[in-house]
Amino acid sequence: MVYWLMKHIFLGPLMRLFFRPRIEGAENIPQQGGAILAGNHVAVADSFFMPLKIPRRVTFLAKREYFTGKGIKGRLKKLFFTSIGQVPIDRSGGSAAQATMNTAVRLLKEGRLLGIYPEGTRSPDGRLYKGKTGVARMALESEVPVIPVVVFGTDKANPIGSKMWRPYPIRIVVGKPLDFSRYEGLAGDRFVERSITDEIMYALMELSGQEYVDVYATKAKAELSGEVDAATKTRQTGDRLPESKAG
Repeated sequence: MVYWLMKHIFLGPLMRLFFRPRIEGAENIPQQGGAILAGNHVAVADSFFMPLKIPRRVTFLAKREYFTGKGIKGRLKKLFFTSIGQVPIDRSGGSAAQATMNTAVRLLKEGRLLGIYPEGTRSPDGRLYKGKTGVARMALESEVPVIPVVVFGTDKANPIGSKMWRPYPIRIVVGKPLDFSRYEGLAGDRFVERSITDEIMYALMELSGQEYVDVYATKAKAELSGEVDAATKTRQTGDRLPESKAG
């Protein structure tokens, strides 16, 4: 109930007014049954605009920290993310990763539309990064199609580091469903899962026109963070020349 109220009464009308979102290829999304919506990810706003223009409810897997805050602010944040279709997951790895997979497969077998960002995190610079193979295993274990979805303009409306959104036209493009039934029974084969993931990323690259980088976005972010830290340290300490004394 809260999901539909947010979409059609409270938040949705404001988003439509200021951002004029439009969608192309909505007919590629099945009217019923489970499917994975695999998207590019350049801004937090992606998770708001994608479901806004899709008639069916879209569920996203979100990091657990969004749901565990303390006090009134924490409870409001939990209510908000729950209301827009987010499901908490633990991304710490190991058994948590398997629990996440189990949750995703269960939702898909229940006939849900599951929003996934194969890159695993937002792009640090607007380019498209290497996909993680979890999306392939989800598709194989749940036996559902993968539908590439690209959102344009959210990087302008919600630039990295911004606290306020800026009015900017948003465009959503939905590609043709990708059918991986030819790999039935091969979930767990890392070569098959990598092949499927690369096919999904290629489809996203074609739809988005983004430059593709064959590196995980998490690694790129870590390297970028290291460069920023080094530059900051250099500015703080300065380049000191050896001191000398006149004879």
